[in-house]
Order: sequence, then structure tokens, then C-alpha cells
Amino acid sequence: MGNSSTPSSNVGGIVGSHTNFSREIRRNKFRTLVILMAFVALIVLVGIAVDVLFNFGLVGVLVALVIATMMAGFSYFNSDKVALAVTGAKPADPNEYQRFHNLVEGLCIASGLPKPRLYVINDPAPNAFATGRNPKHAALAATTGLLGMMNRVELEGVIAHELSHVKNYDILAATVAVTAVGAIALLADLGLRFWIFGGRSNRSNNNDAGAVGVVIALLAMTLLILAPLGAQLMQFSMNRKRELLADATAVQLTRYPPGLCAALKKLQADTVVVHHATRATAQLWIESPLDREEGKKGSWLNRAFDTHPPLSERIEILESM
Repeated sequence: MGNSSTPSSNVGGIVGSHTNFSREIRRNKFRTLVILMAFVALIVLVGIAVDVLFNFGLVGVLVALVIATMMAGFSYFNSDKVALAVTGAKPADPNEYQRFHNLVEGLCIASGLPKPRLYVINDPAPNAFATGRNPKHAALAATTGLLGMMNRVELEGVIAHELSHVKNYDILAATVAVTAVGAIALLADLGLRFWIFGGRSNRSNNNDAGAVGVVIALLAMTLLILAPLGAQLMQFSMNRKRELLADATAVQLTRYPPGLCAALKKLQADTVVVHHATRATAQLWIESPLDREEGKKGSWLNRAFDTHPPLSERIEILESM
């Protein structure tokens, strides 16, 4: 249980910080909602751009949405199997990994969540992730490096963070984002292909409309070119917000911010990279292995494409709670 490992001298301060992490949770949920609304607005704008150029109207938007939804649906229902297979995760034996099972069981009782399936990845790099479309179909995996490096309080903080992803239905949020990005990319790609290979008559119509028509067509083309990039940036931004939300929810669950904070400091100091690091699974881990692998220095451009906030930022927020 989370409270059993909490030093009594810190209880007063932790209870007093309840307002802080509750406010952080509300703030991050609101930000996620804003980003999802921005996705909808961008889809509408791309649909208008395609309609301006080719008179596809609502049909083109619906086709792109249907195709993107089908692709995302397959990913949604099979995300846990794919992620576990790609990372080489194996079921965690209850006898060999008794501490792991005990901590998860205690936190699940405290949070009211069903116990997820537990897996271990034979990798010296300390890291962990949770996956699954809902709490009943969740799985939690940790590397042998993480299980060996973290003490009980730190490991509890990491597990609480991953369980928070399950509790907050982050896989569902990510699926909605993937669907939106896919729909925008499909619409933009179709629009550009039609413009290049079959849009002569539409270009003539725009020229016939005079200077205003040409300007509108150029704006529509610019939107089609930039929209997929903008959609990806919004997706990465939402991922970062969900990570901060999971940190805040984990603190609410354990009532002990120093536990997760100490774990993140250990991750920050460690230099070993997860062997099974891929772009497809980078957003799942508690710390993105690609940031370290690619030697990112934290510039604005790099951070815009990051799936996770910098560990230093997450630690600073936790220390303020």
C-alpha cells in the first residue's frame, strides 16, 4: 500500500499539497480537451481546403475519417499485444517478482482498479510502461533494470504513474489523437495528389475566379502541406500533457510526491538506453528512450517533437506539490 512506506514526518505536508496536485490534474485534463478540440478544428479546416480546391465537400472528410478510424481501431484493440511483443516482455513470475506483484496489488486496492497483467523485460535500462484499452484489459511492464535499481518507495511511485495512465484512459486519448492525425494526413495527401495529377480543371476554375481565387487556392494548398505537421505537433503536445497528468494522479494515489520524484531523479542520472527502443512505443515508457538515444539537448525544436516533458520539468512540478 502507498501509505505504508510514507515517512510520518512528511504526512502533514503531503496532505496539505492535496490542492496542488488536484489543481494540476484539472489543468492537464483541460489542456487535453483543448488539444482534442483543436484536432477537430484542424480536420474541419483541411476539409474546407479540399472542398475549395476540388469540391469534395463532406464526402472527402467522411472517407478520410472512416479509413483513419478503422486503422486506429485495429491499433486500439491490439495495442497491448503489439507493445508487449515488440519490447520482448515476458509474464512476471509471482514468486520471482513478489515485490512487484505486492506493490501493484496494494496500489490497485487503493485506486479501485483491477490488477493488470504484469510483465518483465530483460533489459538493464530502468524503464516501465502500461498499455491496454481499458482497466480490465491493462498490462504493466517493467524492465529488470528498473526493478533492481528502485527501492520500495521509488518503485511504488513508478507503478502509480503507470497505473494512472490506465486510470486516465490514456490509451483511448492517444487513439483519438492517432485517428485525427491519420484523417488529416489522408485528406492532405489526397488533396495534394489530386492537385498534382488531376486538378487541372480545378486550377483553371481558380484562375477564372481572378486574383482572389488564386489567393484562396494558395492558402488552401499551404494548409494541406502544413496540416499534417501541425497535427503531429498537437499529438506530441497531448502526450506530454498526459505524462504530467499521470505524474499528478500518481501523487494523488500514493500521497507521497518524494517517491516518484526520487525515481525520476534516478532515471535522469542513468545513462543506459532501452534495447527495444522504437518510435512506435516511445510514448508508452515513463521516460522516452529515444530522447536519450538521439542525444537531444532540449532545444525548442527538439522539445516540440518530444513525446515526454523533460525529466527536470517533471521533477520541478513534483517538488512544488
